[in-house]
Amino acid sequence: MSKNIVAKYNIPAPRYTSYPTVPYWDDNLNETEWKNHLKTAFSVHGQKGISIYIHLPYCESLCTYCACNTRITVNHAVERPYIETLLKEWQLYLTQFDRKPVLKELHLGGGTPTFFSPDNLHYLIASILQTCTLSEQYDFSFEGHPANTTTEHLHTLYELGFKRVSFGVQDFDETVQDAINRYQTFEEVKQVIDSARSIGYTSVNVDLVYGLPYQTEQSVKDTVQKIITLQPDRIAFYSYAHVPWIKPGQRKFSEADLPESAVKRALYDLGKTAFMGAGYEDVGMDHFALPHDELFEAFRNGNLHRNFMGYTAQQAKLLVGLGCSAIGDSWTAFCQNLKTVETYRDAVEKGHFPIQRGHILTSEDLRIRQHLLDLLCRHVTHFTEEEYPLFEKGCLRLTELVNDGLVDISGYTMKATDLGKAFLRNICLSIDERYWQKVPETVMFSTTA
Repeated sequence: MSKNIVAKYNIPAPRYTSYPTVPYWDDNLNETEWKNHLKTAFSVHGQKGISIYIHLPYCESLCTYCACNTRITVNHAVERPYIETLLKEWQLYLTQFDRKPVLKELHLGGGTPTFFSPDNLHYLIASILQTCTLSEQYDFSFEGHPANTTTEHLHTLYELGFKRVSFGVQDFDETVQDAINRYQTFEEVKQVIDSARSIGYTSVNVDLVYGLPYQTEQSVKDTVQKIITLQPDRIAFYSYAHVPWIKPGQRKFSEADLPESAVKRALYDLGKTAFMGAGYEDVGMDHFALPHDELFEAFRNGNLHRNFMGYTAQQAKLLVGLGCSAIGDSWTAFCQNLKTVETYRDAVEKGHFPIQRGHILTSEDLRIRQHLLDLLCRHVTHFTEEEYPLFEKGCLRLTELVNDGLVDISGYTMKATDLGKAFLRNICLSIDERYWQKVPETVMFSTTA
């Protein structure tokens, strides 16, 4: 890919885990309205199953590259009180449902879910499962730190129904690890992946990040080659999002320590070429999967979905977010929880949904959301004749991308070319009406390349 193309389209843009994106929410959702949207969503979609995301924010140390909502502590006495609050919040949701929910998908994110002891995780998950009926094709997954995920963690969660695990590796280079304060050796990663497979986990994902401070083509090549020898079923190869105005920990290093845009894109191309050469398939955006994995099967069958948890092979139109900063999605409304542990716990203890912000989707929001999902999950979207005004504006904004061979437009269809798949965020931006109605005057998003 030419340096000119990379530089031209390396602009700040959302990652589109939702539409509208969080900065463009109207903040027009109160507790009563959220309950109403929950009840409606459960009535309409509940029989097909719901998803639950649980945010476990605690980490023992700060990874300076991380943009997640975390709480740093070595005091493990915080585990049980936080879990009790999570269960009380879940009870608030159960009061809005007129029958036992069917659980289709459950994901533990963080933070570091494996900060919590196996016993406490068992207590949390078993308590939730007692209140649910499992879908015939349920999917449970968790994020684990390779350096603290024990065999007991793996056994405990497997026995509760977890068959997928994601390990955050990011990079094996010692200089890079020191800069981002994230340490794990290749041997630790190999051991935990081997343990997961011997226990029976059917899908192992590894997260890698390109564009980190002090990365070089050789260091990324070494990391990628080592990961390929482990043959994870999925690989998420993310672009580092440098947002020090949001996450001050990233000020440990400066922009001068980061690969410039053309080099950063070369790191991605290097990784992608290696993954594809090793038998992985390009799925969605920044994700690769072996052909046997259900994520690739969902992509091939047109069933891939994207939400606040990232790409998923399951599609549930009611997502319950539990824990501080977690986001729920009733399909017609979004609701984000209070971000600090203390304010979150205080609201739940008082019997309230711990709402910090929310958004009720308009009919236009819903139409655009579906087009963005089609682009992100299938690389193509089709407009109706009634949607021509939106299509026309999008086409005008895509003129240069079409000329540069990144997008094909035919009839009422927009389709990313093979080259354009690397610029899906730019393509999606063309029909993000909320963005164009109020173009940010300051930097709000990470860059696309």
